[in-house]
Amino acid sequence: MCGARASVDDGLTLTDACATRLRAIADEDGSAPARLRLAVEGGGCSGFKYEFTLERDAATARDKTFRAANGAEVVVDAISYEFVKGATIDYAEEMIKSSFEVVKNPQAETSCGCGASFGAKDGAFGG
Repeated sequence: MCGARASVDDGLTLTDACATRLRAIADEDGSAPARLRLAVEGGGCSGFKYEFTLERDAATARDKTFRAANGAEVVVDAISYEFVKGATIDYAEEMIKSSFEVVKNPQAETSCGCGASFGAKDGAFGG
């Protein structure tokens, strides 16, 4: 994991690296703040996969918004949130790629080698 915790807000943590990169993206054109949307979808080699998208639209009333001290935001829809409560979101830069990633998810029982998909714990979504 790169960086220290930037924000712990209602169970979702953004690392300093994540918050810094999101702030840089938001500042690039200045038209509207960019926020990172994290969603969980069925699929991937372990059952569920993380989907990250950048958006400039306002969050909906059903979304949970997490803000770092520098104003960076991550938005998660209510259903996906059940699968990522307590997770840590990081931004990693490597020689061949750079990406946002979930580096620690207490709702995951298993994960694939690349970390893009996971198997949810029993009870992660009320079951």
